[in-house]
Amino acid sequence: MRVYRATDYYDMSRKAANILSAQVILKPNCVLGLATGSTPLGIYKQLVEWYKKGDIDFSEVTTVNLDEYIGLAGNDVNSYHYFMKQHLWDHVNISPEQTHIPNGTARDANSECLDYERLITRVGGVDMQLLGLGQNGHIGFNEPGTAFDKDTHVAKLSKATIEANERYFAREEDVPRSAITMGIRSIMQSRRILVVASGVKKSEILKRAFFGPVTPSVPASVLQLHNDVTLVGDAEALSLI
Repeated sequence: MRVYRATDYYDMSRKAANILSAQVILKPNCVLGLATGSTPLGIYKQLVEWYKKGDIDFSEVTTVNLDEYIGLAGNDVNSYHYFMKQHLWDHVNISPEQTHIPNGTARDANSECLDYERLITRVGGVDMQLLGLGQNGHIGFNEPGTAFDKDTHVAKLSKATIEANERYFAREEDVPRSAITMGIRSIMQSRRILVVASGVKKSEILKRAFFGPVTPSVPASVLQLHNDVTLVGDAEALSLI
């Protein structure tokens, strides 16, 4: 595992964006696995800036997203589909046909999970997967206790995750209670994994995930078993390492 220490959130975002852009430059038709949430926002902003300067070309890139809330349509402002359009897809030259995210309003969520796994296989697998780190150690919506051999599946959100996501919704009761998420096995099949973490609130779980025992009680700890993981964290997130 490679660890890059950034001074602050801006520096972390820039360092992580450099790694992602290098992947695109070296393999223009690569498959990027993308994440949502507050941590990747600075990364996407930087990638958009570089695209506008002509430094990066997304025309051949394919993307697959980690997850989507069940019950939210793609045009819902709280959906992850909307998030990706707002912060990346609508601002770069990537074809909509090459952007993929689970369908949160699929009539049969379990069938959607199977279809999503087939899609990942069809596009050739993920070359680089971007991951944030939940305060309880979740990656995607793989909550503590999730089996490591899970493929894309329907996940019930923990109380801690619901509370963490409440700030994006008008009321706590509006936060969806379940989501479709790439499973831990799906994530581990990515050729390269890029983990980003920012802020002192992530310091304890980051230490447990990368320097503690590998256990389903800390889902991110499984990343210790992957042969190509890069961690980019700011000084606060890495303060206990």
